[in-house]
Amino acid sequence: MSLKYLHTMVRVKDLDASIAFYKLLGLVERKRTDHEGGRFTLVFLCPPDQADGHADVELTYNWDGDDALPSDSRHFGHLAYTCENIYDLCQTLMDNGVTINRPPRDGHMAFVRSPDNVSIELLQEGDRLAPAEPWASMENTGHW
Repeated sequence: MSLKYLHTMVRVKDLDASIAFYKLLGLVERKRTDHEGGRFTLVFLCPPDQADGHADVELTYNWDGDDALPSDSRHFGHLAYTCENIYDLCQTLMDNGVTINRPPRDGHMAFVRSPDNVSIELLQEGDRLAPAEPWASMENTGHW
């Protein structure tokens, strides 16, 4: 038997806020479908160079709200992405109001949370960067 990764689905409460967050990470919208009968929207986002659908995050938005969403979405783990410069990406996220829960003190790994409390792991592509401020002395914030 052969398996192929398709996507990771996360339920979101505010579709616009969630899309804006994932775009800050560098993802682009690949596909969107509205399902009138089921009253929900699916939005697939991916890195720009992987629009073949093999690295998608599927955002599921229920039009009538979703009070059943857990307060902490850690039950599924996290989404993980590599980036060209972890310091630059974390700075962009901070400049846009995103809390850096686990700063990239080691020049290699950081964790943030989406507006729906989804844990996102960011990894430096290639070799880790040299330690730099403010990251090297920044403490963890909250859970990651």
